[in-house]
Amino acid sequence: MNLESILFTQGFGSRRQCRALIGAGRVCVDGAIRTDADADFATDSGALRFSVDGVEWPYREHAYLLLNKPVGYECSRDPQHHLSVFSLLPPQFAERGVQCVGRLDQDTTGLLLLSDDGKFVHQFTSPKRKVPKRYIATMRHPLDDAQLAALRDGVLLHGEISPSAALDAEARDTHTLALTVLEGKYHQVKRMIAASGNRCEALHRERIGGLALPAALAPGAWQWLDEAGLAALRAG
Repeated sequence: MNLESILFTQGFGSRRQCRALIGAGRVCVDGAIRTDADADFATDSGALRFSVDGVEWPYREHAYLLLNKPVGYECSRDPQHHLSVFSLLPPQFAERGVQCVGRLDQDTTGLLLLSDDGKFVHQFTSPKRKVPKRYIATMRHPLDDAQLAALRDGVLLHGEISPSAALDAEARDTHTLALTVLEGKYHQVKRMIAASGNRCEALHRERIGGLALPAALAPGAWQWLDEAGLAALRAG
């Protein structure tokens, strides 16, 4: 693939803008400045790395990202009341069409996946897929056995005709609940907690499938999801 096309597919602007970046000597491959936009480089091995204005980038046919979402961000390109999670990412990702894989409420924190691979997005948002998602909820009132049993057995949510049950639900302390759900209904975890007789004061997603939020990833930070991470996600 020629260098102009590489930059274009990675979100560095229009083809004309990418060609201008290269012509201005702002692009390096293998540590050397490249000014020929038509120079070809192999992209099929996954080893190609280039830099623009000194910032290094790996070539990726598709972007698979993991973000530790903080409070106060909406999973939307057109947020209504808060900042967009896309403001936490380099602009190249928006340019190449990265979207959220499911959503978290503005006041919910934790593991959020993003990708420009439509098949991947559909796979992990389709209700038929039933991907387990584990949440940690901070409760207003102390937990008791009756609430935990109700969550495991199933609670009827307002407007629903069949109960929603957690795959598991356990108390980590008197006011902290860990539970796993398979569906992705609107405000599901908060509504389930309310239906069990308590109130959710804070909510954090720590796992999707077999993929856990890395402990070292700070709120608001992102990282590439590598092959090991993708395998863990699918294994869950």
